[in-house]
Amino acid sequence: MESDIIKRLHEGSFSLIAEIGVNYYDIAKKMGISDMEAAKLMVREAKAAGVTAVKFQTYRAETLAAKESPSYWDLSEEPTTSQYELFKKFDSFGEKEYRQLKEYCDVAGIEFLSTAFDVESADYLDDLMNVYKISSSDLSNIPFIEYQAKKDKPILLSVGASNLEEIEKAVDTIRSVNDRELVLLHCVLEYPTPLEHANLLKIRTLCEQFPDCYIGYSDHTKPTEDADVIKTAYNLGAVLVEKHFTLDKTLKGNDHYHAMDPKDAKMIIKAIERMDMLRGSGDLVSLETEEAARNNARRSLVSAVDIKKGDLITAGMLTFKRPASGISPADIETVIGHEAACDIPEDTVLQRNMIEAMELPDDKEEENGE
Repeated sequence: MESDIIKRLHEGSFSLIAEIGVNYYDIAKKMGISDMEAAKLMVREAKAAGVTAVKFQTYRAETLAAKESPSYWDLSEEPTTSQYELFKKFDSFGEKEYRQLKEYCDVAGIEFLSTAFDVESADYLDDLMNVYKISSSDLSNIPFIEYQAKKDKPILLSVGASNLEEIEKAVDTIRSVNDRELVLLHCVLEYPTPLEHANLLKIRTLCEQFPDCYIGYSDHTKPTEDADVIKTAYNLGAVLVEKHFTLDKTLKGNDHYHAMDPKDAKMIIKAIERMDMLRGSGDLVSLETEEAARNNARRSLVSAVDIKKGDLITAGMLTFKRPASGISPADIETVIGHEAACDIPEDTVLQRNMIEAMELPDDKEEENGE
């Protein structure tokens, strides 16, 4: 199955990825349904909201974090102080479950992704995904980046909490074994990211520093009412945005408190559509809808005095007035020094047949309907 994400990148179309992550565990508990039912419900809600793809997180706590690994998130939202203990709550799904989710996504008509956090996951996800996503947390894990890059699939690489040299090393590692599409996602590893730390201009810098890569944004700010964070990211060059997804932003724990819900997702997509409308094509051409203004608001050469037939026309005899139905001021040098072919009263819009032996360039003749 062709990757919708990659297709849209080639088309220059925006993609929104709903990162379900492991939020379905809390949704299941809240609703009194199984974890798989909750995960499928979130897939359906994401599809209905119009997002391009859903992304999960695939890991085992034992292979991801040491038991003495400290927290780095907002403890008022997620009170667990150990990474190992937090991840242990959300690691019951394995190959069987993710294969089932992949098949469900195919039926639902939405692309399936999951971030692999260990070699085993990276291996079995290879059959389930058209695109690999590598977390910011693994940006310096060069052996694991190379391992996934050798799968020879497009890669989305988050570059949060990194400096230029680290990004360059990761990109060089990927490029040494993989020439497929590569998307670098600006990201800030603060959960949630305060708006004043969003540093969205980094998107433009990434565009400049890595012109051969696509640039995106992995957003950890809390959703805003008018989607101004994502609109700004898009206008700075982010062609793909990944954002955590939940069905209840009030839930404590993990990634609900800075996630978008279906209403937010719909608003974001609508906001981007509006941005596309406002941005237009960028072509340096006059619009058909500007034609009346072009013809009437532009100026023509106009006689500033009465000109008699046979008079040699000088610059002092001419002025410039609307509309543009006569000889353009751009062609004044082709008028000066020629004789008037007829009497030309003051305030007359000059036409070509009023000037003896006047010659215009071919393109000017075409503009004047000659």
